[in-house]
Amino acid sequence: MIIFGGSAGEALAVRVANLAGAKLGKIDQKRFPDGEKYCRVLDDVKGDDVVIIHPTGGRPDELIIEYLMLVDTIKDMAPKSISAVFPYFAYARQDARFNPGEPLSFHLMTRLIEQIGTNKVYTIDLHLQRITDMGEIFKIPAQNLTAVPYIAEYISKIYSPKNAAVIGPDMESEQWAKVAAAKIKTDYAVLEKTRFSATDVKIRARGGEALNVQGRDAIIIDDIISTGNTIIEAAQLVKKAGANRIYVGCTHPVLSGNALAKMYAAGIEAVVGTDTFPGPISFVSVAPVIAEALKKGV
Repeated sequence: MIIFGGSAGEALAVRVANLAGAKLGKIDQKRFPDGEKYCRVLDDVKGDDVVIIHPTGGRPDELIIEYLMLVDTIKDMAPKSISAVFPYFAYARQDARFNPGEPLSFHLMTRLIEQIGTNKVYTIDLHLQRITDMGEIFKIPAQNLTAVPYIAEYISKIYSPKNAAVIGPDMESEQWAKVAAAKIKTDYAVLEKTRFSATDVKIRARGGEALNVQGRDAIIIDDIISTGNTIIEAAQLVKKAGANRIYVGCTHPVLSGNALAKMYAAGIEAVVGTDTFPGPISFVSVAPVIAEALKKGV
């Protein structure tokens, strides 16, 4: 197995290669004066299982083109297989048309990945809201990994929450809340979210039930934090229900604008994310998650 890191995944590729006991491949990348990218694979990959670790957050359009160029090149070099790891998978949210004339961006992304010659795909805590199974969207083998156990463990060890209760801020987050609660051996509750716009949301307890957080510390777990508004609404509700300290964990800390400052200002004790979308709270690495999956599956 030989592991390559795209321009946004170089550091993560080094860590994964070390953990997986795999060779680390080299790519020469530069930019032409007109803005176009140049990529050259510097290793002979004939007969090898090739893995490309390629986060696509932050500058998705550029990184998607880069990925297509790399796979198209590597495919011509006669590898045994080409697997892609997308720690952050861009355009996954648009999996349906909410208004006439909108593109099905998620479906387009999967077609591009498949048709260019990818044999297998790994994602991490992909935002599957209306799609319940990876096989519904991918025609090639695809596996959605999770970093939530590592996030929950980090919060538990570093902050030592007292009598912790795990909270999912909306119905979709139940899958992650359940995993986090199991990891730190506690109970969980899930809230209900009504979205009025991209930035306006309202949160309430599911079914109007009382939250069992009185006198306890709460850990709010979600897959992605963009504006922070959902987390803030959830934190306020949990605080009103009697929680003490509130911690937040997410896999993808996008943190647009002043999201992090707003969460801290709302009384949240700490926010913990991973390096799928590197930033100021990327305290947990997904390298062990990826390495373990690759050793089992490639």
